[in-house]
Amino acid sequence: MHIVTGGAGFIGSAVVWRLNNLGIEDIIVVDNLNTSEKWKNLVNLRYADYLHRDAFMSLVQNDSLGNRIKAVIHMGACSSTMERDADFLMRNNLEYSKILYLFAKAKKARFINASSAATYGDGSRGFIDDKDTLHTLRPLNMYGYSKHLFDMWALKNRHLDDMVSLKFFNVYGPNEQHKGDMRSVVNKAFHQIRETGVMRLFRSTDPAFADGGQMRDFIYVKDCVNIIVWFLQNNVCGIFNAGSGKARTWNDLAAAVFAAMELPANIEYVDMPPHLQGKYQNFTEADTRRLSAAGCNSPMYSLKQGVSDYVRHYLLRSNPHL
Repeated sequence: MHIVTGGAGFIGSAVVWRLNNLGIEDIIVVDNLNTSEKWKNLVNLRYADYLHRDAFMSLVQNDSLGNRIKAVIHMGACSSTMERDADFLMRNNLEYSKILYLFAKAKKARFINASSAATYGDGSRGFIDDKDTLHTLRPLNMYGYSKHLFDMWALKNRHLDDMVSLKFFNVYGPNEQHKGDMRSVVNKAFHQIRETGVMRLFRSTDPAFADGGQMRDFIYVKDCVNIIVWFLQNNVCGIFNAGSGKARTWNDLAAAVFAAMELPANIEYVDMPPHLQGKYQNFTEADTRRLSAAGCNSPMYSLKQGVSDYVRHYLLRSNPHL
């Protein structure tokens, strides 16, 4: 049995989709649907059972889930970089993750955790997934800090030898529609362009970067789940970056969206809101050397290819679900 926490969310539901493609349906989806639209991500998927997060945690703590568990794929977390309730993030992203890791270890199950590139902060210390430099990282927001604390806990307690923690960079793709303001810029741009004919990007606040020239490592969600499946199939452990390994500008991304929609580029630059100033990453780029050295070398979508697949096969068809 495979347990996927956050299984109705963006990356989690894509994991279930990928497992289904491999013929795996013995899956427990764990999530907190509440009044969100996340349930739509589950409609096309095949799984054995759905459990609310609280009911699942009760079963975990009472050891009532049996011993057939092969893997715990822990994608469940508060992923909002704007969340200000630090105690909530500590409970949801740190303590919950500790409990699930120890549960998986007791069951001798594979444990794969979703960390984040937000742990790298402003990037001044680089984007190298080396456990020896983990203590030098300084996240810019509480979300990134909560993810960093779990990685640090795993390192301190020598748990990195039997788990995987993946630092996801800027993920985009199907099944993110429910995320509201936390949707990828690809998704936001598509709707903005369709409604107004214009894509708006932040002006740069750093003279080293032109307007729209700020850079990110964009990775298609289908590539993310391929990485996760590789770790399920290979007994490799540790912290690894999950990115394309190639930073691209927001202007590049805008051009890809306009091209996929077969429209001429029309970009407008707007001031960055005050609450983002000083907390904005002008550059991210995954160092993927350790991932490649481990043997995970499956081909990835280029930015143009990924945006084209997402826009043409999902967004333009008004069916943004895998």
